[in-house]
Amino acid sequence: MKRLTCVVAMMAVLGASGCAQDGSFDSNKAMAVGMGVAQAVTLNEESVKQTASLAAKEMDSKNQVAGASNPYSRRLENITAGLDNYRGLSFDFKVYLAPEVNAFAMADGTVRVYSGLLDAMPDDQVLAVIGHEIGHVYHKHSYEQMQQKILTDSAMQAAVSVGGTVGELTQGQLGQLAYVAVNARFSQQDELESDTFAVKMLKNLGQDPYAMKRAIQTLESKYGSDSSFLSSHPSNKERIKRIQKAIDQL
Repeated sequence: MKRLTCVVAMMAVLGASGCAQDGSFDSNKAMAVGMGVAQAVTLNEESVKQTASLAAKEMDSKNQVAGASNPYSRRLENITAGLDNYRGLSFDFKVYLAPEVNAFAMADGTVRVYSGLLDAMPDDQVLAVIGHEIGHVYHKHSYEQMQQKILTDSAMQAAVSVGGTVGELTQGQLGQLAYVAVNARFSQQDELESDTFAVKMLKNLGQDPYAMKRAIQTLESKYGSDSSFLSSHPSNKERIKRIQKAIDQL
């Protein structure tokens, strides 16, 4: 549907921009305009991933990242064992030593888990939350979020689009992109799709798929909707209902 929408939009621009004042169709003008639209719509995925990597580094520099010997890091390493490469994607897991009950992922496979989340729940539920974040990467939700941010900022688009240099992005721009990743507002469908991905991932790893359901219940019982992970998601009741449906279909 998204691809069809882009095609329809492009056709509309071509039709409007290719008409001369006398009503005739100027194919050269339409083609020139169309190429500009195509570059904006089909922003190079690799460029977006490179930008995500730079934004992740900027985010890491602004947070206290747990060292390899830190108990939180060792625990996360155990939880994510075997997930560095999953479903053809590479992931980089690190812990932020901060009280927020949250986790996030970026288009390049960056996954950051706050120590507050690790304090809030047992390992199987943390794995479920991480599976949810991996789902956003796998289904390209994270990529689309960052792409949208870049396309709505002309300076970013110039630096990141085809022919641009990712390194031209300023620290301020990278900070904005990092903020988008941490505070992503995905559609309800995206969130439910990532919940389903997490359920299937848990099953494939030989873990209890009900951990996804319990993770939401744990956060709701301790924090209501105040935890960062729940605040931007669909209603807990709807999520649990859909998670149960996904489990029943395993």
